[in-house]
Amino acid sequence: MKNRNLVRGLFLMAIALAFGLTALRYPIGDLSRAGAGLFPAMISGMLLIIAVATVIRSFIVKSVPLEFNFRNISVILASLCGLAVISMYLNMIAGIVFMVFCSGFAASTYSWVRNVKVSAGLIVMALALQKLLGLNLPLY
Repeated sequence: MKNRNLVRGLFLMAIALAFGLTALRYPIGDLSRAGAGLFPAMISGMLLIIAVATVIRSFIVKSVPLEFNFRNISVILASLCGLAVISMYLNMIAGIVFMVFCSGFAASTYSWVRNVKVSAGLIVMALALQKLLGLNLPLY
């Protein structure tokens, strides 16, 4: 039996190391004059700390069995692919709404009220990234 908490920690550790080692190829700079690799290195370092804590915690708390629900995995992948396709051909707001409502089918209970709230929050975040940071997002 695989421990879900241990697998989660090891997976986070692998992601943190992959991005952290890739970030070291770019100039780091220092905090007063940051290089291109400083932000990804800092984020992957924090993720690595969380991953190590998760692995240590997995030996302390009761073991939780790891189960794969391939239906939910396929629903989430389909919703992400739908976000990409709808954002490319229509706009990103429609893609976000599709992604949230489609991925809601992977939950144990479906709530359209929750989906509306999550969609609104993600749209506000996307608008903030577009307007405040100047990211080129095809929102409308």
